[in-house]
Amino acid sequence: MGYGYYYMDWTYILVLVGAILCMISSAKVNSTYKKYARIPSMSGITGAEAARRILNLNGIYDVQVEHIRGSLTDHYDPSAKVLRLSDSVYGSNSVAAIGVAAHECGHAVQHQQGYAPLKIRSTLVPAANIGSRIGLPIVILGVILGGAGSLLTQIGIWVFSAAVLFQIVTLPVEFNASDRAMKMLSQYGILGQQEVGHVRKVLSAAALTYVAAAASSILQLLRLILLFGNRGGRNRD
Repeated sequence: MGYGYYYMDWTYILVLVGAILCMISSAKVNSTYKKYARIPSMSGITGAEAARRILNLNGIYDVQVEHIRGSLTDHYDPSAKVLRLSDSVYGSNSVAAIGVAAHECGHAVQHQQGYAPLKIRSTLVPAANIGSRIGLPIVILGVILGGAGSLLTQIGIWVFSAAVLFQIVTLPVEFNASDRAMKMLSQYGILGQQEVGHVRKVLSAAALTYVAAAASSILQLLRLILLFGNRGGRNRD
C-alpha cells in the first residue's frame, strides 16, 4: 500500500480520543475557574499577597512574586526563583485566584525541600522540549527515507518518548502542589474551610488538564509504536 494508508489508519482514533480529552478538561478548568473567580475571599487579600504570605511563612524569602500577562499562565520558575502570576490572579482577591497562587507556592516549597519528582521533572525539561519539537518530524523523516521500521524512525519514537515521560512525571508534581496549597491555605488561616473547598474544585479541575495531556501523549506514543515500532517494518508498498 502507499502512504495514503496512514491517513485512513484506525489508530487515528487514539489521536482523536486524546484531543477530545484535552478539550473537555480545558473547558472544565475554564468554567470552574470563572465560577469561583466571581467569589471574593473573606480575607480580601490578592493572589500576589497570598503568595508572598505563604512564601514567608515557609521561610522562603529569595523567591520573587511577579506579574505576567495572560490568563492562567501562572507558573513557578525554579531556575530564576520567580513565581509569576497572571492577570486574573495577581491582583484579584477571588477564591480562585488565591487558590492558583497557593498552588504555585506549593511548587516553590517543593523546590525548597528538594521534592524528588520536581527534581526529576526539571532534569527532563531539555529532553522533553526536544522530544515535543522534533520527535514526530524525525519519525516522519525516517518513514520517508527508510520505511516504517527504519532506525531513524525508531530514534524518533524514542525522542518523542522523552516528552511523554515528562508529562507522566508532571502528574505527581502537580497533585502534590495542589495538596500542599489546600493545606497551607487552611493552616495559615488565609481562607475559611468552605473557601478551601472551593479551591479544591478549582485545583481538581486544573489537575484534569495534566491528566488529559499525559493521556493524549501516551495515546500518541502508542499509535507511533503500533504503526512504526517493528524494526522489521511492514511492507506498505
